[in-house]
Amino acid sequence: MLQHWRPFLFGLFTGLLSSALILLLNNRQAGIPIALVPPPPTATAAPLRVHVTGAVKAPGVYELPQGSIVQDALAAAGGLTDTASTDRFNLADLITDGEQIFVPSQSQPTLSLPTAAGGPTQSATGQIVNINTGTLAELETLPRIGPAIAQRIIDYRTINSPFTSIEQIKNVKGIGDATFEAIKDYITVR
Repeated sequence: MLQHWRPFLFGLFTGLLSSALILLLNNRQAGIPIALVPPPPTATAAPLRVHVTGAVKAPGVYELPQGSIVQDALAAAGGLTDTASTDRFNLADLITDGEQIFVPSQSQPTLSLPTAAGGPTQSATGQIVNINTGTLAELETLPRIGPAIAQRIIDYRTINSPFTSIEQIKNVKGIGDATFEAIKDYITVR
């Protein structure tokens, strides 16, 4: 009688063994999934836009990388003409966004020196510019001040009230110590 049961027992044993093997394989410890995360994007500094005009071969607006100096802007404008006078500004000055670089020719008169009374000198137009009342065009006559920075001066004084000293102009974005040094003798708050 055991012989009749042998195929049945063999099938039962094989089925149980197969079921155990299937359960064992399905319950294997799965590894921890790896999440691939791309590296964070690197911040690319916005280029500086500078207006180069005067005694250069190709006047215009140029985009330069952050940290550029006046000499880089002049190179972007094709270099200086034969009549350019570079002794009136610093070729190593850092440039700021929206700045205007005017290269005078040797035949253009220099701006006047401070008066004997110690008052401010005159701008390129021959007048002292009041930074509290100056128009966009008047502010643009100042050395190193282009249309963008001139507009920032007007916006700053409109929002924050008139300037009480010329030093306060350094609170305007884009006017640092170098630009202030270039314009301080050409501006007033009176």
